[in-house]
Formats: sequence, C-alpha cells, structure tokens
Amino acid sequence: MSTGFPRSARVRARADYARVFDSARRTSDPLMSLHWLPGDGPARLGLAVSRKVDTRAVMRNRIKRQLREHFRRLRDRLPGGDYVVVARAPAAKTEPLQLRATFERVLTRAGALPASAPGGTMPPGLNSPPPPPTPLSPTKPVTDAG
Repeated sequence: MSTGFPRSARVRARADYARVFDSARRTSDPLMSLHWLPGDGPARLGLAVSRKVDTRAVMRNRIKRQLREHFRRLRDRLPGGDYVVVARAPAAKTEPLQLRATFERVLTRAGALPASAPGGTMPPGLNSPPPPPTPLSPTKPVTDAG
C-alpha cells in the first residue's frame, strides 16, 4: 500500500461536495460531523475545516492532517463512496488520539466500519470458568515409617 494520499482518494470538486451535502447519510459528534454518500468507486475523503473552528491555519491544517492520515490507514476497510468530514470548534482543542477515536466512532455509527465487539464491564478472567483443580498432594497418603 502506498503511503501517499493520491488525488483519486480525495473529494475535490465543488460539485462533489454539493452532491454529498445534499444527499448523504449524516452522523454527528461534538467534534465533527460525517457526511457519507455510498458509491461504487473507492473510498474518497473530503475535509471542511473552516475559520470558525480556529482562526489559525496551523491548527486547521493539523486537524486535516490527522484525519487524512487516519483515513489513509482505514481506507482499505471502508466501503466505497465519498466521506466528507466537517470539523467543529472543539476539534481545535482536542488531542490527536481523541480526534482519531472520534473519527472512527462516527464512521462506525454511520455504518461504514463494523462495530467493535462489546467490551463489557467485567474483567476477562471473571467471566471465564475456573481452571480444573490441580493435585497439590500425592494421591497416596503418606505414612510414617517407623
């Protein structure tokens, strides 16, 4: 797999963005909203990070860079179509790990990624059956010789 982000993996044209915004499936989170329009072609990503999110271009580009990198890693697992992420103001103050986790969460909620197995509330060892007993003493009783 290439480490680049080719033009074929990007939503670029204004008409494509308009089509996605008009007829896509939407999922929201406090950090971002996802617009997904399923299609036959490979998965493509479009990003919308406005000055309302942060007035500094450095921060807007950081958000886009993080989302682009994570999309590139997930791209093989995603069904075809156009994915447009619209960042919200709290995303500018979020750590990269949380931003990526939120991105995966909205993809899962939209149905683009399979849901992960439920974690449950019990630690793994408490739900499993106990191990079979092991003999700690010899099977024959010990007698005193003497």
